[in-house]
Amino acid sequence: MEIREFSTDDAAAVRELFIRVNRLLAPADMRDAFEVYVARSLTEEVDRVSDYYSERKGGFWVAIDDQKIVGMFGLEPSSDGAIELRRMYVDPDFRRRGIARKMLDFAEQECRRRNRPRMDLSTSELQREALALYQNAGYQLVREEDAVAASNKTLGGGIRRYHFTKAL
Repeated sequence: MEIREFSTDDAAAVRELFIRVNRLLAPADMRDAFEVYVARSLTEEVDRVSDYYSERKGGFWVAIDDQKIVGMFGLEPSSDGAIELRRMYVDPDFRRRGIARKMLDFAEQECRRRNRPRMDLSTSELQREALALYQNAGYQLVREEDAVAASNKTLGGGIRRYHFTKAL
């Protein structure tokens, strides 16, 4: 498996992975809300990955296994000293192989390379594996919230969100 910068040739596969993972996360009683979130995120971010992350002086990477995109993540500065990890997803068919851990390690190295001594991230109560990964990787929980307002970063709808940070 290799991790490389996103290229425009990756756009369709990144879009498909984003949609697939979010549809799998959607509880039955929230499917409509997830579809609205997916549509908004596609328009504001995922369908314009290069521009979105470039405008924010960040970056976006894909994990490749046998020429297939099996994971993705973005980094977006969140303050002068920190970068926020965004959109870290692993293809459900490729989970439990250490891909997320390798992407997280890569993201931390990129954060250091950019002279940002801290990485911030958040995830939801629906992503139990992600919560365990971040806690096992030394991330400290800094706050929890029930996300009410929707944006391209969160579904809203009262989903519990966990915000973490790690000094690098």
